[in-house]
Amino acid sequence: MRLDQRLIADMITPGTRVMDIGSGDGTLIDHLFRTRGCDARGIEIDMEEVTRSVAHGLPVVHGDADHDLAHYPDDSFDYVVLQRTLQAVERPREVLRQMLRIGRYAIVSFPNFGHWEMRLKLLFSGRMPNTAVWHTPWYATPNIHPCTIRDFLALCDEDGYRVHEWMAIDEDGDRAPWRRSIRLANIFGEQALFRLGKGNV
Repeated sequence: MRLDQRLIADMITPGTRVMDIGSGDGTLIDHLFRTRGCDARGIEIDMEEVTRSVAHGLPVVHGDADHDLAHYPDDSFDYVVLQRTLQAVERPREVLRQMLRIGRYAIVSFPNFGHWEMRLKLLFSGRMPNTAVWHTPWYATPNIHPCTIRDFLALCDEDGYRVHEWMAIDEDGDRAPWRRSIRLANIFGEQALFRLGKGNV
């Protein structure tokens, strides 16, 4: 499991209902089944990943966040997870709204475009940066809505979402001491992870 997946699993209460959007090969779903007794299922846009998940007995269906969340009833899940996908959806604001409509909590992880390496490469080269996380050329990247940690917090504030937990992870996969400072996390955090609730939850 990736580090962000382990941290996501730690945020989820055992025995709860979980929807994993962009579930990939089902690694997180399988972990939640085996170690936390969760009723976990997934949506995945890549048909090969869906086939691989189903072959391992995991409840994953073909679909995408932009169009298929609207078909689920309100409060269907305790947690709705969107891992490393927010920047690639067509309507990230609407996806977040749907996540918190069908789930009590939304757990979101995304690469932080405000990371110092991104800033320096853009400043000195004048070109869109390529890094270990952002490694696809601008004309082929699926990352159509890159955002920073501060951007995401501003959206949460504007839409009235409550941030229950958040953390930034550096390039070595560590939760560094500066993680309590939004400003420093926005510079040194390579990835961000948030657990959100509605304003009254």
